[in-house]
Amino acid sequence: MRRAAGVLTALLLLTGCTTVEEPVTEKPSAAPEAAEETTTAAPDCDARASLRPTGSLPAAGRMPAGSYMEEIRKRGRLILGTSQDSLLFSSRNPFTGAVEGFDVDMGRQIAAAIFGDPDKLQIKVIPHGDRTKVVADGQVDLVINTMTANCARWQEVDFSTVYLEAGQKLLVAKDSTVRGIDELGGRKVCAAVGSTSLRNIAAVSTGPIAVARPGWGQCLVAFQLGEVDAVSTDDTVLAGLVAQDPYTKVVGDRFTEEPYGIAISKNHPDLTRFVNAVLERDRENGTWTRIYEKWLGEDLGAAPQPPAARYR
Repeated sequence: MRRAAGVLTALLLLTGCTTVEEPVTEKPSAAPEAAEETTTAAPDCDARASLRPTGSLPAAGRMPAGSYMEEIRKRGRLILGTSQDSLLFSSRNPFTGAVEGFDVDMGRQIAAAIFGDPDKLQIKVIPHGDRTKVVADGQVDLVINTMTANCARWQEVDFSTVYLEAGQKLLVAKDSTVRGIDELGGRKVCAAVGSTSLRNIAAVSTGPIAVARPGWGQCLVAFQLGEVDAVSTDDTVLAGLVAQDPYTKVVGDRFTEEPYGIAISKNHPDLTRFVNAVLERDRENGTWTRIYEKWLGEDLGAAPQPPAARYR
């Protein structure tokens, strides 16, 4: 059923949803072939290290006075920014209209920790290229969207500890003899606007041509239409694309490291510490493993050990 839903997700766009949802309008790219990366050069840092939790988690529904978590509790909902086209992580279920997946369940855990109710979650569908922007300007409380924590992005937002490890690979046709991205010199390879994948494609020494599309669903369609020769991004995301198109496959070894973090405004370090406490709890009590097996186990195999927390 999940795979059928994934195929239909690429074809249908429903408005109903079990969570409150407010889409952010995505502006078309003025130059969709341009391989632009929104991140800029930044000083070296330990991008995996986040703010250490302070003490134990407060009881759900009883957030510390004056904290940003108390502000969220009074508002009555946690606002999560994510996509609707990343099958397995955050994609719209065509039968229910809900945006669901591994990343959404990470958000539900945080909502449950604040309210005692995982459904107190409002989802805003955001463009990939705006992920740091919507956090920094306060449109959302956090972004969970297969987002790599790197030093450039740390200049704009804070990140939680790493909640999933990924690495970039290549998606090609199932009958292709290509074994890796280095064999695609001079050929078009698609990645989403605002992703680190674009820069990584452009950096391959053999010279593949990085092509930008607004999201991974659009990259898959471009591949199916023959507009690009391959798609390249994190292996976790590519697994979702293969689930939607059985005539594709993922090839090659990981040629990057992509530690996923939850993006949070620099104005709310108490929320970052709180989120890290939730992640720490979920690593220890088996919740992280159960969520992994629910969404990723069928496509990526048995759950690994959760990424170890690293603190500043």
